[in-house]
Amino acid sequence: MESKKLTAESAPVFQEGISLILTRWSALTAAVENEWGGRDSLGKANAICTDVFAFFTEARAEPLYIDDLENLLEEGLLSLNTLVEDGSIEEVAEKLMIMHEECLEGNYQSVEKLRTTNPPPVAHVRPSNDEDEDDDDDENDSMSADIAANMMVDVPNSQSSLNPVSMLTEEPKQNHSAEAEDGWVVVSSRKNKGRRN
Repeated sequence: MESKKLTAESAPVFQEGISLILTRWSALTAAVENEWGGRDSLGKANAICTDVFAFFTEARAEPLYIDDLENLLEEGLLSLNTLVEDGSIEEVAEKLMIMHEECLEGNYQSVEKLRTTNPPPVAHVRPSNDEDEDDDDDENDSMSADIAANMMVDVPNSQSSLNPVSMLTEEPKQNHSAEAEDGWVVVSSRKNKGRRN
């Protein structure tokens, strides 16, 4: 039994559909935007598109299996130093398989739908705007500092663990602050804290 092949008309439409699906894949776009695969991350992403198209169009005796496509997508992400475990590889592979079947039948509705819809907004980690891009240690240190700063905001009871001595000397205090009618508390200045015995 000879398998169906894409026609001269459907092949470019299907190739465009592959590109549209992969450019909307948040794991792939984050890897490219943040250059997780190095300076040639965009080239590696384009190679994934080419490899996926070749997967569907090369002559083969056996049928196409979604597991093989998932492995191809996973290897492509690994070339970008990206490992995903959120089920998106399976989701993307399923969309590509369905689109391929539709294009074999001359049905281009899914590609048309992708053309007309805007890509969904995706939150990305933006690379820093440092002039020296080769200095990865400084980027990592500043990123760690940002993360630490954000974590400091979440310290309960507004007590910092950076000064354990002040935590040991603080005993239950008399309430010197006045509580306003709306529930807000006026806090005294820090100048008096160093003078207590």
